[in-house]
Amino acid sequence: MADSRDEPLVLGIETSCDETGVGIVRGTTLLADAIASSVDEHARFGGVVPEVASRAHLEAMIPTIQRALKDAGVSARDLDGIAVTAGPGLAGALLVGVSAAKAYAYALGKPLYGVNHLASHICVDQLEHGPLPEPTMALLVSGGHSSLLLSSDITSDVRPLGATIDDAAGEAFDKIARVLNLGFPGGPVIDRYAKEGDPTAITFPRGLTGPRDPAYDFSFSGLKTSVARWIEAKRAAGEDVPVRDVSASFQEAVVDVLTRKAVRACKDEGVDHLMIGGGVAANSRLRALAAERCEAAGIRLRVPRPKLCTDNGAMVAALGAEMVARNRVPSDWDLSADSSLPVTDPHVPGRSHDHDHVHEVSKENLYS
Repeated sequence: MADSRDEPLVLGIETSCDETGVGIVRGTTLLADAIASSVDEHARFGGVVPEVASRAHLEAMIPTIQRALKDAGVSARDLDGIAVTAGPGLAGALLVGVSAAKAYAYALGKPLYGVNHLASHICVDQLEHGPLPEPTMALLVSGGHSSLLLSSDITSDVRPLGATIDDAAGEAFDKIARVLNLGFPGGPVIDRYAKEGDPTAITFPRGLTGPRDPAYDFSFSGLKTSVARWIEAKRAAGEDVPVRDVSASFQEAVVDVLTRKAVRACKDEGVDHLMIGGGVAANSRLRALAAERCEAAGIRLRVPRPKLCTDNGAMVAALGAEMVARNRVPSDWDLSADSSLPVTDPHVPGRSHDHDHVHEVSKENLYS
């Protein structure tokens, strides 16, 4: 058996939104997952404020990296590479992470890998359930994305089958929570209220599920509007809004569509398993309904534990370790953030293998 120390040791940095995440993995083994969240700073605004997020990343970056190294029990000099989310995400927030990663990689003389946020959400499952099957069918559900993706190689080949046309699932959760005066973020609080409600109490629409609609695309704008109008009508009539039943019925409409389309994609593509990732994958009803429908269809379900579903540095490190293991070309030092980086680009390869031009004096001053 190969020594685990022969597997790549990689540090990953994630700053695409409001979480400053730093993870360290060795191969497919998670050693550290340090997170500094600025969600409380955004709560009073009812959503993420890009400038606030960027400043929070700046303040949290170095302490979070130091905490991850300490938790993992490794030295920065031991690393085999630095991975960072290059996109998609908030431009300013991404720039903080990319700049930090470039500084550490340059000072340490280590290869730099700018990776895709969405591909990272898929790759993180390796830390929980071992190497990904090839191909992998993935349903990614978050505040900004609802996507069905098919990957034959997570480092080089990710093919989108369907995507969000308007509001993503997580965005819809946040907006309905706001209408119900439940605060921000909406996903966890609606999930909590829904557990005490009746998912069949109110029949809300299932978007893009008609026979002529795109088979794998998602739309939750109509659902959001329908729920908001139902609530407004109740209030206008002077009636109490049954928050628990509304939460449960709305949530059921969302997860019904997500799981129905995901199972259909698996069947159509002949894939016998489904991986679910992204922040909304932490939703208890989505996990339960997906398990139920996958079992009925003979599909094996892979869902990471909730902490690995939300944005984190571990997922970036996991994809970075896979890049190192498969000898993918590192990114160049002029790597920049790309807020709209397509999922078809799992990473941003450089133009050459020349990553050895490091100032030795700088490296000695920082890490000797």
